[in-house]
Amino acid sequence: MVIKNAELVNVVGVTTKKLPDTGLPEIAFAGRSNVGKSSLINVLLQRKALARTSSTPGKTQTMNFYKVNDDVCFVDLPGYGYAHVKTDFRRSWGPMIERYLRSSGNLKAVFLLIDIRRVPNEDDSLMYEWIVNAGFTPVIIVTKADKVKRSQTKKAVLDIKNALRVTDDTEIFLFSAMSKSGREEIMEKIDRLIEEETRDNDKD
Repeated sequence: MVIKNAELVNVVGVTTKKLPDTGLPEIAFAGRSNVGKSSLINVLLQRKALARTSSTPGKTQTMNFYKVNDDVCFVDLPGYGYAHVKTDFRRSWGPMIERYLRSSGNLKAVFLLIDIRRVPNEDDSLMYEWIVNAGFTPVIIVTKADKVKRSQTKKAVLDIKNALRVTDDTEIFLFSAMSKSGREEIMEKIDRLIEEETRDNDKD
């Protein structure tokens, strides 16, 4: 996919009663606070600061919808698992994210981001289960791949797979926002998802 245009089109907070109907296939990005969701989205869209990044965990407190080429929407979900974020917000995010996963008619795939330096915790496992229970096979993006030595990468990925108890058909991509390695492979996956959606619509 050649990125021609990308823009923020919807912002959904915990008080929003109705989810937006973008009319486009949606790819959601989920992950622990500070795992690099916004950085990933910026690299994928070849933009420096379309998705706001911050060194402060818990910065993204809304669901942000980015329309890309009038072909697809990227949905940046609120980061979870940061204890210093106000408890009432954290309690609201869970139901909001789960409602989106279960009720969005446009959602086609969920990419779950995991920091390569950290073994998935209970929050990561819960998110993985939510995605599966909503009828999706999570696509795992292992972020910050440049932060470990190459000799440690295989073990780190294996630890992630074991902790989440992923199925054999789960796709896993290594990604580094610094070097942008993994971008092409992830974009190819997104292209395949869009093509599948187009074929399905043509059949209808």
